[in-house]
Amino acid sequence: MYAVLLSAVLVFVAELGDKSQLMSMTFATRYRARTVILGAGLACAAINLVSALAGDVIGDALPRDAVRIAGGVLFLLFAVLALRESQQDEEPRPRERGGRAVLVVATAFVLAELGDKTMLATMTLATQYHWVLVWIGSTIGMLVSIVLAVLVGRTLLKVVPLRFVHLISAALFAAVGVWLLVG
Repeated sequence: MYAVLLSAVLVFVAELGDKSQLMSMTFATRYRARTVILGAGLACAAINLVSALAGDVIGDALPRDAVRIAGGVLFLLFAVLALRESQQDEEPRPRERGGRAVLVVATAFVLAELGDKTMLATMTLATQYHWVLVWIGSTIGMLVSIVLAVLVGRTLLKVVPLRFVHLISAALFAAVGVWLLVG
């Protein structure tokens, strides 16, 4: 149980203020909360499973610069999309739902988490503890972080105009993208 708790706490703390939370908050403005949580949860379970199984072997084999550059470009794309959405009318559109929305969220999370510090932390923990326990703990930690971000994102929309949220999201996505590209 120690490995589960340790993994959950370390991953949760590592995710605070991370791009996963930013993505969760942003996706919560477009999709229903359970769609975001389901898509992100599937991605977290998959990426943490791969991380736990791979241990530090995959960590050495991943071309970190290529993953970093791909992540930077992805976040710049998210910034452009958020900026584009800020230019649209304030009229809230119906929340997308269903398999397509879950797939969009899951794909974005998998791409964003590749090479992330939580992936590397999970790999490292899996070299010291049983991979199943690390997988369970790291997935729980990420899910708690994502649910927290979705709830904050939904609450934020009640007091802040959607256009402002999109502008802030665009700025934050761009900052993360530039940071990843600069290294």
